[in-house]
Amino acid sequence: MEPKCRPKLVRRWGVMVLALLLDHAFGDLPNRWHPVAWMGTLVSFARRYAPNNGSAAQFLVGAAVVLGGALLTGLVGQGATKACGLLPRPFSWLLEAFLLKQTVALHGLAHAAEAVATPLALGDEIEARHQLSWHLVSRDTTTLDATHIAAATIESVAENASDGVIAPLVTYAGRGLPGAFVYRWLNTVDALWGYRDPAREWLGKAGARADDVANLVPARLTAALLLAAAALFRGKPGQAWHIWQRDAGLTASPNAGHPMSAMAGALGVELEKVGHYRLGKGLASPNVGDIHRAVTLMRGATVVGMVLSGVVLWIWQGKEKPSRKPGTLWVASSKGYE
Repeated sequence: MEPKCRPKLVRRWGVMVLALLLDHAFGDLPNRWHPVAWMGTLVSFARRYAPNNGSAAQFLVGAAVVLGGALLTGLVGQGATKACGLLPRPFSWLLEAFLLKQTVALHGLAHAAEAVATPLALGDEIEARHQLSWHLVSRDTTTLDATHIAAATIESVAENASDGVIAPLVTYAGRGLPGAFVYRWLNTVDALWGYRDPAREWLGKAGARADDVANLVPARLTAALLLAAAALFRGKPGQAWHIWQRDAGLTASPNAGHPMSAMAGALGVELEKVGHYRLGKGLASPNVGDIHRAVTLMRGATVVGMVLSGVVLWIWQGKEKPSRKPGTLWVASSKGYE
């Protein structure tokens, strides 16, 4: 990459830091103002007009919604980027960070996990199940005991550390606001349609496959960052590596098993979804304290990712492009960055 591209990367790193600070300070907008909620409304609206049967027809409609929505959100992202560029630098960065923050759910995810942990710590499993199903999972929670409530919460924290934090930041780093917005659209379609029931098996297939591709790198990066966070926050990085390598392929999703198995090993707990998988089989049963530790590791992984990317960028930024002149040794170029 040419040196002129480096200031763009510096800007994007600074915007990501600002976005995370805004998320920490203010949390999420109310649903009526939140762009991701608007995306969900659009997907639900499309569902009303989708065919109820016929696998080919459902697949084509689902693919059209995925592609049409990706085009629309990408154009919105481009327009937003241009609008940010019209402002003076401090306000430009702040507006772009505010828009990026709408694709990141670190604060909201931590809050949702704590909403389950609080009643669970008081022994109120009924309320804990309600909070779990309301905030974090789509599965039936009515038969879950305290151990499986804790396990489901930790699984959701781990998986959404990728989907709701690392993935939008990675796509923004590579493709700016259009990339982050398109990623959030794909993830929203998959969250609402990506199920294997008769009504959505074919309707959501295109969205599910697109989401799988979009998360190939972020899911594995999240697992690696959880290992690093485990080393810094009294987790078990060696065990996290072992369980990650052993159990990542046990889930139906090609991506979800990576951060979840790394989290299981880092915490030293077994995460079981009855009838589907057991990650970290043979480890201790999780409890409410492990939910708090999972949130700490999620936050730690995010901080580690930002620090490491900042260090790499700083080192790279400091290297001047060498040029060779006849009869001389390699010397640093005196050209300034554009």
